[in-house]
Amino acid sequence: MTINEAQDEVIAEFSDLDDWMDRYQLLIDLGNEQAPLDEKYKTDQNLIEGCQSRVWLQADEVDGKLEFQAESDALIVKGIIALLIKVLSGHTPDEILNADLYFIDKIGLHEHLSPTRSNGLLSMVKQMRMYALAFKMSQSTQP
Repeated sequence: MTINEAQDEVIAEFSDLDDWMDRYQLLIDLGNEQAPLDEKYKTDQNLIEGCQSRVWLQADEVDGKLEFQAESDALIVKGIIALLIKVLSGHTPDEILNADLYFIDKIGLHEHLSPTRSNGLLSMVKQMRMYALAFKMSQSTQP
């Protein structure tokens, strides 16, 4: 599934819900469905800067694609990172770096998050792209 196909799937899932309380519940459910992050990854190095709540993000390269795992101590934030993982995990660094994450605006996430959560969302996206860039750079230096 391409990044855009995953985004369209997320948009379809959220478009069924008109009420933002239902959308928040969907975010919480998505976060709860996510496998817990192994304790060994809950390090300061994996903590995302700029988030009000604590969010740990682990990225691993598997066959040239990035696999993300994450966890947060806040339910809605855990759901937001679960959405980002659903869209970006399993793709190459170039695909991640070139992705236009239009689903964030299409589902109304920006406008329905507090300013601090919006900043946190931007920080999560930025960190995922930084991992992609780092993996891309390490690939280009390998013989």
